Amino acid sequence: MFIDIHVHSRKNPIMWKGKYYYISPENLIERYEKLGIEKGVLLPGVSPECSIQPGSTHEMLEIYKMYPDRFIPFCNVDPRAVENSPLSPIDELLYIYKELGCKGIGEVTANLPFTNPLFLNFFKCVEKVGFSLTFHISPQLGNFYGIYDEPGLPGLEYCLNRFPDLIFIGHSQPFWAEIAELEKPYDRYGYPDYPVKKEGVVPKLMRKYKNLYGDLSAGSGYNALARDLNYAVDFLNEFQDRLLFGTDICAPETPTPLVDLLLKLKEEKKINETVFNKIARENAIKLLKLEG
Repeated sequence: MFIDIHVHSRKNPIMWKGKYYYISPENLIERYEKLGIEKGVLLPGVSPECSIQPGSTHEMLEIYKMYPDRFIPFCNVDPRAVENSPLSPIDELLYIYKELGCKGIGEVTANLPFTNPLFLNFFKCVEKVGFSLTFHISPQLGNFYGIYDEPGLPGLEYCLNRFPDLIFIGHSQPFWAEIAELEKPYDRYGYPDYPVKKEGVVPKLMRKYKNLYGDLSAGSGYNALARDLNYAVDFLNEFQDRLLFGTDICAPETPTPLVDLLLKLKEEKKINETVFNKIARENAIKLLKLEG
């Protein structure tokens, strides 16, 4: 029923403060069986800003080889990699990962501005290789992980325009908070609960740039819809070809409220079967060139 565009797993999760920070692939498959998820996109974590237990591209490929019917591997590379230079040939590394079976890149989390020369080189290389790119936005530089952008996402827009053949898959609180016009800038740090009184920059950018997709995973994607269900229905219908179901499961107990929300909207006939199926699985199949 579902293909998960965004999940994290480790072969041997470590205990952190009395709980497992990541879920094992075996336990993840058990959760998938209960949720009706066919397979998931494994996202490595390589940037030092974001991961207690880094997960390499090679580990994701190992998990994929263990369970090829349940997982899809993405690669990940930090924009400072290879030579820490705006001329680094990162595309050469990406081509290797593509040959090994990776279908995209992400979750990109290095805490540098979108328009930093290292990121501009990075995006150029990803576009050249033909990967789609899942990114996490940070609301500030320092003490956060994610690509930094200001309110209104001007850095993202600059890159959408500069790299028209690169599919950017948007994710995180600062991205999804801007489904509506922000009442105050600090709202982008969390989960605004006020309704969409006036459209924000995200739907405007999605109309203007066909290379912007939406990753509906995590609390941020769920909150973008749940905060105003009337607007959510319009949003899901309008952008039905570029929205992707996801969970962002990391730990064994990570909640997955998007599953119930989408099923509820379908059962209440607020979105039809065609829209539901596109968002649940078909857009992922098309984007990642998977077999149906």
